[in-house]
Amino acid sequence: MHLKQRPALTAPLPPAICPIMNADPSLRTVKAWPFEEAAKVEDRLKASGKGGALFETGYGPSGLPHIGTFGEVARTTWVRRAFERMTGLPARLIAFSDDMDGLRKVPDNVPNREMLAGYLGRPLTAIPDPFGTHDSFGEHNNARLQAFLDTFGFDYEFASSTDYYRSGRFDAALLRMAERHEEVRGVILPTLGPDRRATYSPFLPIHPETGIVMQVPMEEVRPAEDLLVWTDPDTGKRHGTRITGGHCKAQWKADWALRWYALGVDYEMSGKDLIDSVRLSGQICRILGGQPPAGFTYELFLDEHGGKISKSKGNGLTIDEWLRYAPPESLAQFMYGQPQRAKRLFFDVIPRAVDDYLTNLEKLKAAPEGTNPAWHIHNGSSNDPGSPIAFAMLLNLASVVNAEGPEILWGFIGRYAPGVTAESHPMLARLAGYAVAYYRDFVAPQKRHRAPSAVERGALEDLLAALRALPAESDAEAIQTLLYEVGKRHEFANLRDWFSCLYQVLLGQQEGPRFGGFVALYGIPGTIGLIESALAREATA
Repeated sequence: MHLKQRPALTAPLPPAICPIMNADPSLRTVKAWPFEEAAKVEDRLKASGKGGALFETGYGPSGLPHIGTFGEVARTTWVRRAFERMTGLPARLIAFSDDMDGLRKVPDNVPNREMLAGYLGRPLTAIPDPFGTHDSFGEHNNARLQAFLDTFGFDYEFASSTDYYRSGRFDAALLRMAERHEEVRGVILPTLGPDRRATYSPFLPIHPETGIVMQVPMEEVRPAEDLLVWTDPDTGKRHGTRITGGHCKAQWKADWALRWYALGVDYEMSGKDLIDSVRLSGQICRILGGQPPAGFTYELFLDEHGGKISKSKGNGLTIDEWLRYAPPESLAQFMYGQPQRAKRLFFDVIPRAVDDYLTNLEKLKAAPEGTNPAWHIHNGSSNDPGSPIAFAMLLNLASVVNAEGPEILWGFIGRYAPGVTAESHPMLARLAGYAVAYYRDFVAPQKRHRAPSAVERGALEDLLAALRALPAESDAEAIQTLLYEVGKRHEFANLRDWFSCLYQVLLGQQEGPRFGGFVALYGIPGTIGLIESALAREATA
């Protein structure tokens, strides 16, 4: 069954100035990076006279969508929305799949790998689907990409490189590139080694007999005759290939520039690893007579040790792994913050991202401001009641009760927040399930209770007596104040050591949220039981 494709973009947005409706120019001064980027797009349109903006993201469909795909589309979407709100002008986002690229190697994570090995070098859309669900491998991966983007509700228009080349949408731009063939080569040649320099052409003809995307030197480029002349290095046979109609495609840096020029792309962001490619493609775009889009360079993610993430090493975090332990809004929160700063992407960042999102969601309900990440995640406002309990607190609760399912958490939640239910607070219901999964896979294997030291034992005995005397209805703030008072009465170097004792001795973990809040959630009687169990352990030095 084929996934229905969205309508492809057929032409650049019209140059006529459209009337501005519901524009809010004051947003231009908002100190948030999506508005700063949107201002760049607005300035570009004022210079060009276009009546709307075209945003683009691109994909190599030889693999499956990944966490970086989500990040790039989400970030581009936030800039697009900021532009629309700020200017009142229309904007579109095109998701462009480079599915006409030749298959360079057989992926490790597909069936029928031996079959695919016989199609190396052919366009992805001219290779049978190893999964047997679509007419080609390219179509299969395009469907996966669209399903992925649709899951998150992104508003985009899908575009296939194969469709654009074969339908003639790039014909005029290809002929223009043929006219400027030597100038385009002059941009790329200095970046190549001597062997590749001798054979480089921005054009990759499709072999008329084998269907392989050929990387061969052009003996003749005749734009007036719509013709490329080249020789097959294996057979010595000379071929004449049409420039237009999908009979050739452009090398990727030239292809990127061709797309910008042909479609009039106004904005596209890319990773730090593509800085040189952006520069070269921009030069080619100008040679063709176009203006490169405004852009944004985001930093790449690092692993937990600060090293570069590598697919072959498997030291990254996949989007499926993130979404197994936290909601997509938390991933959006992580992607929003400081995109030009390298950030470590591993499991330990998930709880913080969830609670940062919950905090921003609460602020959004009180004051919808464009400086708030939740404003961008929810396109201005949200009716989601969020969660009255932090995710870190739920993790602590799951750890203490050794939760095997979210239902055990709801007894504590109901006492802590009367009237709150899974129906009234769906986000909290989701978080309870995520907390159990995260506890099971990450907290439980590392859970190690230690016995208290002599100083800690005295403080815990003091706390035990104080809690027994505390009114049962005491709230989190009253309990937190009590904890400070007890800690100050004992010989800790600082109060941080006292709270570390509470986490390590009572909960079996290195750190956690405000302990007073945890006691209020878990209950004073339950906490008394934890302290009694801890005091029964043999003291440490």
